Amino acid sequence: MGRSVLAALAATVFLSIGAGSASGSAHAEGSGVEFVYTADEYGNSVSAIDLRNRRVVTTPIPIEPHNIQISADGNRLLAVGNPADEGHGHAGKDEGHGAPEARGLLVILDPDDLAAGPLATIPVGDHPAHVVVDRDGRHAFVTNAGDDAVAVVDLAKNAIVRTITTGRYPHGLRISPDGQEAYVATVEDGSVSVIDTASLTEAARISVGAAPVQVGFLPDGSRAYVSLRDENRVAVIDTATRQLVGKIEVGRNPIQVYATPDGQRVYVANQGSEAEPDDTVSVIDVTANRVVETIRTGRGAHGVVVSDNGTRVFVTNIVDGTVSVIDEASRTVTANVRVGKGPNGVTFRTVKE
Repeated sequence: MGRSVLAALAATVFLSIGAGSASGSAHAEGSGVEFVYTADEYGNSVSAIDLRNRRVVTTPIPIEPHNIQISADGNRLLAVGNPADEGHGHAGKDEGHGAPEARGLLVILDPDDLAAGPLATIPVGDHPAHVVVDRDGRHAFVTNAGDDAVAVVDLAKNAIVRTITTGRYPHGLRISPDGQEAYVATVEDGSVSVIDTASLTEAARISVGAAPVQVGFLPDGSRAYVSLRDENRVAVIDTATRQLVGKIEVGRNPIQVYATPDGQRVYVANQGSEAEPDDTVSVIDVTANRVVETIRTGRGAHGVVVSDNGTRVFVTNIVDGTVSVIDEASRTVTANVRVGKGPNGVTFRTVKE
């Protein structure tokens, strides 16, 4: 699909505001203009929410994007998924976390001009699930679940330069705050593969439990939290020793996890099953090492990201097709914003003024 076609198809969709008013929605606080982007897997699109007014622009892209990530400099938006014409979707018990799919693509977009279409489209492997970018913007790391591997993409060459074998069916991954390691949740292996980002090799493999889906680090890098979908728990890893140090009970079928910038809380989206979608987020108190609050969002709570200043949490609701905006201080939902169909991954961006 060419850039001109995508530009012609770009559309602005309506927004849906739930509890709370639109006043004070930007929360810029001198930090710049803020945006949230979602990977709308069932709609073959990306949605951009301008948090100044909660205006949403949904733009078609040539894949079924499962995950999305902004680069550290904010200049590139990366999405991964199967080609849009494959028509695979994510049906079944695992909601896309365990079913085989076709070979897929990494799509690189200009976040300031989504309608212009992809800057690059790179074949990456069998069922790409998640993508992260290193701090220097040199490499993108893509989990290819069907290949049991992570593809390392040189973003200057727009080409794969290394393939790293992991545990079976790698899915979510995050890079540690110091940039030295990437933790990869491997769904069918029950483990986390630790990737050395300098040598581009697997340095360790940590057993964590049943169906690990995604990883989240504390800001100081001391702990990693891993969602265990089939246990309804989150595993806690001491990153210094690479040892499992505990598990925390959360809601049904937890998917994504994300820590607040002060390192005090971890938010866990509980998606539930296809037949019985959940609509909650579990809030883990890091010091107490337990859930201290459960917040009701929308059906099929899946992706989580926290604003750079820590004031808000954003949760994609795959069944409802919305993003819930949570005020972190009061831990209440202040709005539900309508985006594209089947939002999965989510990422946050601040544009300095």
